[in-house]
Formats: sequence, C-alpha cells, structure tokens
Amino acid sequence: RLYSTTGYANSYLVLYARKNRSGINRVGITVGKKLGHAVQRNRIRRRLREVYSLEEARFAAGWDIVVVARSRCVDAPFRKMKNAYLSLAEKAGILKN
Repeated sequence: RLYSTTGYANSYLVLYARKNRSGINRVGITVGKKLGHAVQRNRIRRRLREVYSLEEARFAAGWDIVVVARSRCVDAPFRKMKNAYLSLAEKAGILKN
C-alpha cells in the first residue's frame, strides 16, 4: 500500500509516507543490489538510519515511511544525504512545524 502512495524524490533518495493508526513512526530503508556489494549497501542503510535517529524529534508521529536509496547515495557525503532526507520529509509534510 505504501508504494502506491505519492512518492517524493530527489537525486539521492525517494521517500514514501503514509499515515498509520499507531502513534509511532515505522521507518523502512530499501537499497537495491545495483548500488554495490553488501558492504556498500549496509553502509548506506546505516547512514540513513543515523539521519533518522538524529532528527527523530523533528518528525511528526504516526507515519509509515519508506526511504529508497538511489545510485548517487553511494558516494554522497553524510551532510548531503541528511539534507536530501529532510527536504523530502518536508515535501511529504511529515515534519513538525
């Protein structure tokens, strides 16, 4: 159901968000095999999890969120990934005001 919602994309990530009935956020991270070997994919996952954990207080509660990494994420500095993640979250309307 989540992938059938409107996605928000930039050159680093694609973000899908949908309201859930619980008061907590559930976050999923998808990194395809085309982005490299397991070590590279796991590094991208760790970095995206870290972005969310550092900025968790800024996110509104009650959302299912899926983040899909794109190929530019492989060599991207952490700051660019963080900015890309937060800009998509703002477009999706899941950040607190």
